[in-house]
Amino acid sequence: MPQARTSSPICELRGIQMRFPGAKGKVQRVLEDIRLDVRPEEILCLIGPNGCGKSTLLRLLAGLMPPTQGEVRHHGEKLDGLNQGVAMVFQSFALYPWMTVEENVRVVLRARDLPEGEVRERAHQAIRKVGLEGFEEAFPRELSRGTKQRVGVARALAVDPEILVMDEPFSQVDALTAEALRAEIMDIWADKERNPSAIVMVSQSIREALLMADRVAVLSGSPGTLRTIVEVSLPRPRDSRSPEFMKLVDHLHDIITSAELPDVQVTAPVLSASQEDQVEPLPMVQSADILGLLEFVETQGGTSDLFHVASHTQVPFERVLTTVKAAEMLDLVDTPKRGVLLTALGKRFVNANMDDRKDLWRAQLLELRLFRVVQEMLHLEEGELSKEALLQEISTRLPMEDPEATFETIVAWGRFGELFAYREEQGVLTPE
Repeated sequence: MPQARTSSPICELRGIQMRFPGAKGKVQRVLEDIRLDVRPEEILCLIGPNGCGKSTLLRLLAGLMPPTQGEVRHHGEKLDGLNQGVAMVFQSFALYPWMTVEENVRVVLRARDLPEGEVRERAHQAIRKVGLEGFEEAFPRELSRGTKQRVGVARALAVDPEILVMDEPFSQVDALTAEALRAEIMDIWADKERNPSAIVMVSQSIREALLMADRVAVLSGSPGTLRTIVEVSLPRPRDSRSPEFMKLVDHLHDIITSAELPDVQVTAPVLSASQEDQVEPLPMVQSADILGLLEFVETQGGTSDLFHVASHTQVPFERVLTTVKAAEMLDLVDTPKRGVLLTALGKRFVNANMDDRKDLWRAQLLELRLFRVVQEMLHLEEGELSKEALLQEISTRLPMEDPEATFETIVAWGRFGELFAYREEQGVLTPE
């Protein structure tokens, strides 16, 4: 049965710090002094840049890992092991491919040693709740991406969780399916006679966060810290075109922009040998995206507003922000306040022919430690670096990043600058 609703927090994160082993015996700081609570009858959304520890926070709430320092508390008691009041919906569906839809839902109930009759009844209820009647005997390979995510939601709901935790649950489905899934989740949560009482979700979309959440927790990265919490008091259902909604969108844009692209001039510090060995995560954008941004800004006289870029190119703001961050890493743009401004190098780049662009790009890549590491490995491997070896190096140096996505970005940027070639059939990098 659902637990009684109370005004006190369901879960609390108190002074949470999280550390993971890094390269060469170093420590990777992932979360720093996180203090956050999860309240009954609310939807709490976490937003922030890649690598700021959002998914780690969800796993801490679920009890899938203990914090390095601090406490996770559930109804006032320190959490020790799995949080039985939490169920999780993963971004990647995480279904067992050899099991049918119904078996995928039943497996989590059997893990709780419930009687088989109750397992069967709960599974049927959860499947009906998310509109999967008729799919009980289907296998994951036979399902669309949206239907797979419905199975993941049904599996989570079947255990009657007090908190439903969702890690970017709509990012792998098309826009229309995502809209339908959001509405279904909201309807399920709005039934105050049943669990879940609270939803905690990670999103990369400001619009999605404001459409769903009662509170939006904004995190900053390296290491992840809680920047601020924005209260969303708009009545539901929310109109994303209303002036009140757009005002909140602008407010969140300003918070995120000031965190990710701070307008601060600092003197470059003298780095120690250990600091020089560190690598910075790459924004996951294609070189073509960066070129498109530079060319658009050039048509605007060399300077533009981030919102103007997003609205005129019809690219989501979060994607524009990531692209601008990549261009700034390469010293092709500067970001005063909410603007994006071509640097002197950026102007040279935009007005150069393609060969000169490649030369400038290659020179800027070699200003980044990660690309120098690739060059060093190519030299050590006598001109033929395997994908597996580079993936291992990425995993060691950037343990919180997706190694495959980082590898693809390295290859895309390196190919454009003719820094190296990638022979996909053999899975090796070679000098250009």
